[in-house]
Amino acid sequence: MTDRLPELAADADVEAAREALVSWYEADHREFPWRRTDDPYRILVSEVMSQQTQLSRVEEAYADFLDRWPAVTDLAAAERGDVVAFWSAHSLGYNNRAKYLHEAANQVVDEYDGSFPESPDELQELMGVGPYTANAVASFAFNNGDAVVDTNVKRVLHRAFGVPDDDAAFEEAASSLMPAGESRVWNNAIMELGGVACGTTPRCEEAGCPWRRWCHAYRTGDFTAPDVPEQPSFEGSRRQFRGRVVSTLKEYDELPLSKLGPRIRVDYAPGGEYGREWLDGLLADLADDGLVEVEAGDGETVARLRR
Repeated sequence: MTDRLPELAADADVEAAREALVSWYEADHREFPWRRTDDPYRILVSEVMSQQTQLSRVEEAYADFLDRWPAVTDLAAAERGDVVAFWSAHSLGYNNRAKYLHEAANQVVDEYDGSFPESPDELQELMGVGPYTANAVASFAFNNGDAVVDTNVKRVLHRAFGVPDDDAAFEEAASSLMPAGESRVWNNAIMELGGVACGTTPRCEEAGCPWRRWCHAYRTGDFTAPDVPEQPSFEGSRRQFRGRVVSTLKEYDELPLSKLGPRIRVDYAPGGEYGREWLDGLLADLADDGLVEVEAGDGETVARLRR
């Protein structure tokens, strides 16, 4: 572990920067329900919901989800179609996340006897759980994670300490900064810094950034940050209409495509731009994800949720 970062002032060491950030976080931070628990199931739900979804929308969905399926055993016992329909109704993005979350719950129950694995490597064995999510669950549930490196953390490290826009450099710097055995508080704190004080538009003074004393960007006025791809708009997107397909089929059980099309798009016309070919593409995507099945009926093709 290095004891100094590229732009860390000569009169400060890494320990001083650590203490300043943790003190800032513990004195005042945003209250989210998933920060008030160390239940790995609830943390996993929050992490999956938060993927490219605004936190204001996640909070309501998170509460509703846990009211309905309060424990991993409840989710494992649920019908997959019910979980997917919930996801779609709450506009939580790609429906395959709901499918994978349901499958992960079944893995925990069937393969781990209802108890979550505790290390990032083991957590990645769960369906749909990649390195970032595994590390977050290990950190926030078990205090057993590595340094989280997300968009916010990259921006903070680049601005504050001149870490170059390179994934390996960010990983090394983040690991150097995190105190050993403190992944829960540290990862929460540095992500909070990026979300509250060091956003796209920095709020150094208003948020009382604890790193102003050492920050390269604050000292020079150069607040450029690594390029981050923008999240495509949900409104009008294919994923929005895939969600509508799932919601509609949940309501009607099954529908012929001639009736399904107009229910998910008012300007649906079989031979038009948003017609049968467009609808077939949505259904093919959902079938590939294991969410719907399509088959020939009495003279017309019908679609239904896969159970």
